[in-house]
Amino acid sequence: MQLLLDLHPDAYPLESWRRTQLLEWVYVQGVGTFDGMSNLPAELRAELTEQYHLNPFREIETLRSADGSVKYLFTLQDGRQMEAVYMPYLDRKTVCVSTMVGCPARCSFCATGAMGFGRNLTPGEIVGQVLAVAGGEGLAPRELRNLVFMGMGEAMLNYDHTMAAARILLHPQALGMSKRRITLSTVGIARGITRLAAEDDLGLKLAISLHAPDEETRQRIIPTGAANSIAEIMAAAREYQGVTGRRITFEYTMLRGVNDAVWQAELLADLLRGLVSHVNLIPMNPWDGSGFQSTSEADIQSFYDTLEARGVDVSVRRSRGKDAGAACGQLALKRPGAVSGNSADGMGAAL
Repeated sequence: MQLLLDLHPDAYPLESWRRTQLLEWVYVQGVGTFDGMSNLPAELRAELTEQYHLNPFREIETLRSADGSVKYLFTLQDGRQMEAVYMPYLDRKTVCVSTMVGCPARCSFCATGAMGFGRNLTPGEIVGQVLAVAGGEGLAPRELRNLVFMGMGEAMLNYDHTMAAARILLHPQALGMSKRRITLSTVGIARGITRLAAEDDLGLKLAISLHAPDEETRQRIIPTGAANSIAEIMAAAREYQGVTGRRITFEYTMLRGVNDAVWQAELLADLLRGLVSHVNLIPMNPWDGSGFQSTSEADIQSFYDTLEARGVDVSVRRSRGKDAGAACGQLALKRPGAVSGNSADGMGAAL
């Protein structure tokens, strides 16, 4: 039986007006069963139920943070598990979604990397996270307007499925998101960055997780980093900006005594010269067994000041959801036995 969410909205096998009704139920109303779609004929509902299913998940569990963030643990229909994070702000509601079970990049400071790689998620399993989070938070699906592909996995290594999911997110009859409010994060897959530049109909924002400006340090903390040198990553970034004209964000996790020296800040500034970019300095979020500590506040400030003095647009990003294991680099920490909060079979309360 096929997951209906895997299909692009234009590919739903129905006449246009019936397709519009079905899309309204799924992506606007957030209804997760065909039986609940009251304006579809009973015969059509039975036919859809026989051929398709709407729920990518066997079980959903949540862990809520004191800051309002919520980590969602999804058990997929094949029993594998992955996570997403809901982050409410005063002016927006953001969901951070995964593109894989685990991650093959193996960044040594990231808990997800320590899991290893399970499998790629399908487009519907990616989009389904948004629907499930909306349902779990009592929201209509279209109330979630900001999305980041920054959860588990390397989106560029599941490129086709991630792009298919993005097209569903953006489709006016599906979730109708704005391309200016979707960010794709990559550890630096140069060929993926180049491909993304050519996706004229998407216009997604790009974030590159660089984490070090020199090859020796980068390959130490990102064992797979040798496959894409810093020079190759920066060349792809410049090509992307040349084609799209969009600003690029560079993510930089601050690791004490590893990548936080002033000379490394100076080298980073040199790398970014001529690019329209922004650097997010991210204090490392602790997890047992990582072997790393976050840079001290004083050294973060020195790094920040060095970049700013060299004309780099920079900020320090304070991650949300630390107490729930939902902050950057923490996904995969608290597994089923440790997760508390709402638990439900299906897609959530409103779906």
